[in-house]
Amino acid sequence: MLALMSSPECIEPQRQARPVSKRGRAPEQVAFTRSELTRILGVYGHFVAAGEWRDYAIDCLSERAVFSVFRKASETPLYRIEKRPALARRQGQWMIVSMTGAILKRGHHLSQVLKLFDRQKLKLAT
Repeated sequence: MLALMSSPECIEPQRQARPVSKRGRAPEQVAFTRSELTRILGVYGHFVAAGEWRDYAIDCLSERAVFSVFRKASETPLYRIEKRPALARRQGQWMIVSMTGAILKRGHHLSQVLKLFDRQKLKLAT
């Protein structure tokens, strides 16, 4: 009996528990498409050229994708541009969140949400 228990066929390898979605599958990561990222980086580049922003971070999580904008890398993000596909039919999958956690703008289309930064571009130009 002892010989059977010590054989490698009886021992199962340890597996890490993966979170399971409601449908029984492992959740996939939400990510930005190339065109979405191009639009976001276009706005980011404008503010970098003006000297307002200096760093960014991209997080791809199971429920959302986040593009965080920093003045300095050691600080908290000034803005977070979030994509949450689960909210696409309700309030819109795009939102911009401020440093304090206040939601500044929500919408169904990225271009509509990024118009928030157009006002700030005008302030930089004057």
